[in-house]
Amino acid sequence: MKHLPHANWLRTFEAAARHSSFSAAAEELGLTPAAVSQQVRLLEAELNAVLFERLPRGVQLTEIGQAYALPIRNGFSDMAVATDGLFRAAKRQLVRVRASISCAALVIAPRLNQFRERHPDIDVELTTFVWADRFGVEASDIDIRFGAGEWDDGEVMHLGYEYAIPVCRPDYAASFGDDLSFAALSRGHIVSIRGSETDWPRLADQIGQPLQAPSHMTWVDSSLLALQTVMAGEGTTIVFESFAEQYLKQGLLCAPLTDRLGIRPSHYMVRDKGTEDRIEVQSVCAWIRSIYLT
Repeated sequence: MKHLPHANWLRTFEAAARHSSFSAAAEELGLTPAAVSQQVRLLEAELNAVLFERLPRGVQLTEIGQAYALPIRNGFSDMAVATDGLFRAAKRQLVRVRASISCAALVIAPRLNQFRERHPDIDVELTTFVWADRFGVEASDIDIRFGAGEWDDGEVMHLGYEYAIPVCRPDYAASFGDDLSFAALSRGHIVSIRGSETDWPRLADQIGQPLQAPSHMTWVDSSLLALQTVMAGEGTTIVFESFAEQYLKQGLLCAPLTDRLGIRPSHYMVRDKGTEDRIEVQSVCAWIRSIYLT
């Protein structure tokens, strides 16, 4: 590498050239005006050139000083851009969130862009679990769990009560014509979610209509699979309204009935112990609560 003057001298020269003032450069750099003057003189001696004309009030670049100032300024600018681009990510804050596959894919993931727009300095790592009742080996800062809220490994925050609704494709609902009813849907093709098998008989009891034997039954192990199954073909499933929201908004599925089934237990947000003072974790918690409680 070719010999370069001392970096501090170059930084001082650039600041003095930009301000046309040794005093203003000193204030920016945290130096005294005398120290700025001394560093500029050392640089001039190193280069064997006069870079500034000393005026009664301030300084003015000489012709050679003007020619030198621009590439020096560009050089510092390029270094700042490179430093920011390569190492900025290390300064960002990461918050790790875990949820069930259905909750993560259907509620959290579609809204991540909203959070990023509000908090561009916070990154969210979203992962899924089949069932979680403790913070364990797969570390996370925040869990979204389904249950009764009886966990003691973190701060537990209730995310409100859920309602489940029957959903199907619009053309499937239209195929029943004037016979569209809970009884008619229940004797058609049912997509049932493992662990939620009682939703159909409970809704039947609630609305006082008979539960028919379905003509065909498909079993899946998550709401996400249930929604994808009914969207791809015939059938009706009962899922949380929050899970079906995106499908309903896009018109991919419809809610053929007005009846809703109250669900207990419900979703809770659990914040890991030791994260109480992390502002970025508090921001993600507030955002998740806003999704469920507004």
